[in-house]
Amino acid sequence: MYLNCDLGESYGSWTMGLDAEVMPHIDQANVACGFHGGDPLTIQRTLALAAVHGVSVGAHPAYPDLVGFGRRSMQLSADEIIACLQYQVAALDGMAASAGMTLHYVKPHGALYNDMMASAEVRGAIMQSIAAYHRPLSLMLQATPEADAHREEAAALGLELLFEAFADRCYDDNGRLLSRRLPGAVHSREKMLAQVAQLCDQGSLTTVSGHTLPLAADTLCVHGDNPEGVQAIREIRALVKGRG
Repeated sequence: MYLNCDLGESYGSWTMGLDAEVMPHIDQANVACGFHGGDPLTIQRTLALAAVHGVSVGAHPAYPDLVGFGRRSMQLSADEIIACLQYQVAALDGMAASAGMTLHYVKPHGALYNDMMASAEVRGAIMQSIAAYHRPLSLMLQATPEADAHREEAAALGLELLFEAFADRCYDDNGRLLSRRLPGAVHSREKMLAQVAQLCDQGSLTTVSGHTLPLAADTLCVHGDNPEGVQAIREIRALVKGRG
């Protein structure tokens, strides 16, 4: 199972995350495209860092919400979503190509990601945007019990999907992430490692109410915003590698 992380989110003199410390321990870097974080120089540096460590690169586009870090939903039409994503993806794709690298996938950020999972209309616009891009790219989205339906939606457009699970987040019985406003939404170190082991060994996780939920994931999302997070990524990497 791969590990992916949101990176390149610094902007100007504002620094976000510990990209240099995280990059050696992941497989996929979701690089901010400038609409919620990231700027041209940050993108360039993040791509160079990924190249040094042989990390696959994906675009991490967002709603045009730099002030809100892309965490606020916006009422965009389908045409606006399609154009907004293609604009951001094309920018990162061009910078990657100039660095001799290849962009492989797209993972929406923040509110756009959440809206994609909650709304068939938003998800459809995102899928159309990526499917209409001038060359094939995969779409990364959350692994849920509706994965087969999502796969059918994508297949109708000739789009490939990458399903992700979250190492440190608690799930409800419907396979959704427990709201961060609720207690226990983010796992302790012990529960996080237990969840990763269960996903790797059994293809399932244990929900907030104790039920076993089958979940087939291609990649695990990890977070490296602080030294504790970086250490957690190291432990997850060792755990996943130990299981082949």
